[in-house]
Amino acid sequence: MLDVLDCNCSICRMTGYLHLIVPASRFRLRQGDDVLVDYRFNTGVATHRFCGQCGIKSFYVPRSHPDGISVNARCLDDGASVELRITAFDDRDREAATRALTHLTQDGG
Repeated sequence: MLDVLDCNCSICRMTGYLHLIVPASRFRLRQGDDVLVDYRFNTGVATHRFCGQCGIKSFYVPRSHPDGISVNARCLDDGASVELRITAFDDRDREAATRALTHLTQDGG
């Protein structure tokens, strides 16, 4: 079972992004870095990475967890067939929601 976050900010809500947050030390991009395009907005803390060919954002460095990577669980291969446990992430109270989830970017979590 994978624990994922369903953020209610306008971007995540409108794009259907489900956050699977992993420590940056455990994330490996195996191919495609050469076609990724970075985008930063608002505070400039989050690094949104889009495919320059199709426009999909399959992962990024989130503002709430800058020491982790947020993978869009909806971009996992169909063959992965894993069950998702979805937890709401309230962007309107970002600080409290972030504090409650700090364990997600720790290598043991």
